[in-house]
Amino acid sequence: MTATQTQTALIPDLDVLISRLLADEPLLADTPDHLLQVVNVLESYGIVLDAYSKNLVYQGETQLLNPFPVMRFFHEGFSLERLWKHLVGDRINFEYAEYCQKAMFWHATGGMDAYFDTAPFLEACDRIIRLRCRRDPLMAVVNRLFPAFAPESIRSLTTIYALGLFWRVMSDLFIDLAHRYRIGEVACVNDVVHHIRDGLVAAAANPITYQVSEGGEQIWLLPPEAGLTFLGDVAVPYVEAVFFRGMPFLGTVSYNAQAQQISPDQGSFRYGALYADPIPSMGAGIPPSLCMQDMFRNLPEELSHWYDSHGRGQVDAHVQICVSFQKSMFCVTNGAIAGTMPHPLDSNDLEAQQANRDHARAWAERLMGCRREALI
Repeated sequence: MTATQTQTALIPDLDVLISRLLADEPLLADTPDHLLQVVNVLESYGIVLDAYSKNLVYQGETQLLNPFPVMRFFHEGFSLERLWKHLVGDRINFEYAEYCQKAMFWHATGGMDAYFDTAPFLEACDRIIRLRCRRDPLMAVVNRLFPAFAPESIRSLTTIYALGLFWRVMSDLFIDLAHRYRIGEVACVNDVVHHIRDGLVAAAANPITYQVSEGGEQIWLLPPEAGLTFLGDVAVPYVEAVFFRGMPFLGTVSYNAQAQQISPDQGSFRYGALYADPIPSMGAGIPPSLCMQDMFRNLPEELSHWYDSHGRGQVDAHVQICVSFQKSMFCVTNGAIAGTMPHPLDSNDLEAQQANRDHARAWAERLMGCRREALI
């Protein structure tokens, strides 16, 4: 048997994926190298998400119906030094955060998107627009000519703010994971999955709310009574939009409808993090390359040293980060699947066992099209 055939034989199939999910075993092979990669790359990602979260929350609080949000990345305050660093790229690349937000907004899954079509949300949008038009002649003209522009902008900003709240939780979760790893509380890949699962479950019922100020009035866009929560209305839609569906990157496939390189069915999109080939082009138009650069600048020494003796060393560090990052995203997905199991895995009730099996099978079928070779 050739090396390629051996590797193919080791890639988990549908039945193996289902059995691992139902047996509380990690999807990713539980090896010391995988543990080192996943914990450290998630620590780096947690540092980056801290900045992403603060910026998106800042945008939600300050950029309402701003037609030219050129200063949206300066949540730490504006200075000539920060402007220069921004211009030369010596900064966190918030463009990746915007890519994730656009993916969530465009794919439109989950309870938050459903709430966008309800009467209370539309009434809140109308109230905000009327108040803004009273003191903003340009907005009044734009709203008259393009009545769908302002409501769509408000929906987008609401998604930005909610994603900022989501990443706040995930950043803290990943930083805490690294701390527990260093004091010996996390000693295997399954501990990583359990940490993520428990963190998601603990935050599951956290309310997602959003209030804005306009014309001296406080207006709820996502009020408490909407009942939107962290796990079901933001976390799971994020996994669906960013880990699975994603969006094709400009310059990698043709957007020409006649070329038919992009499926017209959004539900069949396979451009998410779990499908991605680990070849960052480092081009400014490829969002994951920007994220890899952000993590490279915040890479823990342990992982940086590990890369020195793997692959081609620091020469292809960005590619290695991409590989490690994809492995970590499988762990996050694993934790989300475990955290949304309808019943405890040790239940003796036959109906509960069948419900768990159906849940595991549905997710495993989605994972079959992903880069399962990353799991071995």
